[in-house]
Amino acid sequence: MRSYASLQLLSVFSLLLFVTCDPFARDEVWALTAFKEAIYEDPHMVLSSWNALDADPCGWSGISCSFAGDHVVKINITGYSLRGFLAPELGQIKFLQQLILHGNNLIGIIPKELGMLKYLQVLDLGANQLTGPIPPEIANLISVIKINLQSNGLTGSLPPELGNLKSLQELRLDRNRFQGSVPASSSSDFTSSAYGMYASNTNLTGLCQASELKVADFSYNFFTGSIPKCLGYLPSTSFQGNCLQNKDLRQRSSSLCDHAPPARTPQTTNPKQQPAEDLSNQHPRASKPAWLLALEIVTGTMVGCLFLIAFITALQRCKDKSSLIIPWKKSSSQKDHVTVYIDSEMLKDVVRFSRMELEVACEDFSNIIGSSPDSLVYKGTVKGGPEIAVISLCIKEEHWTGYLELYFQREVADLARLNNENAGKLLGYCSESTPFTRMLVFEYASNGTLYEHLHYGEGCQLTWTRRMKIIIGIARGLKYFHAELDPPFTISELNSSSVYLTEDFSPKLVDFESWKSILARSEKNSGSIGGQGAICVLPNSLEGRHLDVQGNIYAFGVLLLEIISGRPPHCKDKGRLVDWAKDFLELPEAMAYVVDPELKHFRFEDLNVICEVVNLCIHPDPAKQPSMQELSTILESRIDTTIPADFKASSLAWAELALSS
Repeated sequence: MRSYASLQLLSVFSLLLFVTCDPFARDEVWALTAFKEAIYEDPHMVLSSWNALDADPCGWSGISCSFAGDHVVKINITGYSLRGFLAPELGQIKFLQQLILHGNNLIGIIPKELGMLKYLQVLDLGANQLTGPIPPEIANLISVIKINLQSNGLTGSLPPELGNLKSLQELRLDRNRFQGSVPASSSSDFTSSAYGMYASNTNLTGLCQASELKVADFSYNFFTGSIPKCLGYLPSTSFQGNCLQNKDLRQRSSSLCDHAPPARTPQTTNPKQQPAEDLSNQHPRASKPAWLLALEIVTGTMVGCLFLIAFITALQRCKDKSSLIIPWKKSSSQKDHVTVYIDSEMLKDVVRFSRMELEVACEDFSNIIGSSPDSLVYKGTVKGGPEIAVISLCIKEEHWTGYLELYFQREVADLARLNNENAGKLLGYCSESTPFTRMLVFEYASNGTLYEHLHYGEGCQLTWTRRMKIIIGIARGLKYFHAELDPPFTISELNSSSVYLTEDFSPKLVDFESWKSILARSEKNSGSIGGQGAICVLPNSLEGRHLDVQGNIYAFGVLLLEIISGRPPHCKDKGRLVDWAKDFLELPEAMAYVVDPELKHFRFEDLNVICEVVNLCIHPDPAKQPSMQELSTILESRIDTTIPADFKASSLAWAELALSS
């Protein structure tokens, strides 16, 4: 008997060992693969690590697993511009606790299968392009705490079943196209059978039953009726921008409410009539007429032929482009290379210089005016043309990959579209194999960089009025980059070295650190090549340069401090300029200590404006930073760049300010 008990114990232990050693749940890997297949645009290659042959997805980007590593518990892919559909198979990831796909370009409907995720606590699909109604099956998310569906194109009425979510604390539905009233009480007009097998509660209730609800936003929809009394604790902004009866809140105009999107209302049925499902069981469905069937076949065949022709044409177009060999492994073997077809039309409108032309213009590349670990900058003069600044990339030919070439061309095309009086003008580029050369050619600004004038003993030329004009010019240039270009453009490293001055001290913004953007994007994508063959890469499929608007605004604030103080952004002895200036920025009686001691005259009114703008730019909360449009307006409207009347009495001040005219 004792041996039998021992045998049973051994069997149980073996069974547990077998379960423990079981590989990752296949249905979850299958569900993730289905999600990836439903995404047809992935510009940032965030899903490139999702390999269907890998049975363990815990190392995939955006995926988090349980402590035991046997189940997916979190999917977080935020702000990567994924475009595609939400795969219904996501409902098979049974232990999922967080599904966060905020800030992408997802389209289509919300799958009802998401209601099967019994352990889901956070559902964030906000800031996408989803359409259709909220499926009532969402009410089966018994563990959900937060639902964010804001900023989509969702329509229809809100399911009263949302009140069944007893754990729900946060509900964000703003900026959609919902209609009808906000459900707040039980309703006898709906039955659970109307919503399929997932609705488990037959006593449908409204949001008044969601006892844990603390935050809810219904603003900017087309809700009608009145605000439910049980939601009276919410702020008024939670209901503004609707068609509600409450006139105290900002609501849509009657004309907009009259043209609201059509709401999906449940069809009323005659109790004497049988449901459609029963009728379909009793009578076979009528077959299609033969002529309609033939028409569908012919139409389908034609569409298929057109698609095939388009595919072959696109393939042929790719093959007509100039090709490159991209090394995807560090190997000299020809087998370890992939052919990439590049769209040669990308740079058709940009001037291409020969290396010989630039070598002559730059005096055998001996006139070096700047350098960094990635590049050298030469000054030269084109025969019969303007002075030029030539940036040459410091990289060996054996390290130059196909993706580097792709992003070099993309960067040239990006820089060539800049056309503003305060932006450095790209005159052309140089691309040669023997000797290996990759260069950018800019129009040279004859007065050198702002950094040189501020810190190399020429600050005396920068009078107060001249510095104000430079500040306004930089602001106008950044406003052009951020607000007037589509897509916007940002300077990789905005500082006084990226500001060149013309003969009359007008500023020109030049992105001499653009090589870093090229290298970073190439490094990111070169790792995604996983096999041999040919790849067709077109310009619109390439990842764009990193857009850091907030970083530019912060750097603009630091640059303003550098201009008015004459101090570098960082000193070994005194630390960061921003930290030093904070003691004076908000104290009117101490602001004058920020001004460059080389300046004999300055306008306190201008200084007050500059300090105000600096405080706005370096605000610790990026959400409270104003745009460059707003900052430029403040500076242009409140700073006087004319010669003040009270300065005319001083011959020294008059002579100093006259230099700025």
